[in-house]
Amino acid sequence: MSNKGVKLTREEMIAHIPKEAKVRFHIGLERGSLKVELYVPRGEDLQKPHEQDECYIVTRGNGQFVMGEETVDFKPGDFLFVPAGIPHRFINFGDEMEAWVIFYGPLGGEGK
Repeated sequence: MSNKGVKLTREEMIAHIPKEAKVRFHIGLERGSLKVELYVPRGEDLQKPHEQDECYIVTRGNGQFVMGEETVDFKPGDFLFVPAGIPHRFINFGDEMEAWVIFYGPLGGEGK
């Protein structure tokens, strides 16, 4: 692994996401347990629960986010956290939604 810093830009990340792909994301950084990606769903969010804790930073779009039994509204600038293994997805978000996604920690999550 490099000991240099990393700068990720939206433009570079989005250029790597095929427009016709069903799952629209690009992983820009992996280091240890950390993984950073840009997620750009279109039409439907097909996510399944993940094995690591996960954070979203919404950069574009509005809609709702389902986390287990809870549904919350989201807008640009919002931060969303989902513990490992919890079912979640974006709904009612249109074609402009984008979010940075950060996975981290051990499989199964860091616990309570």
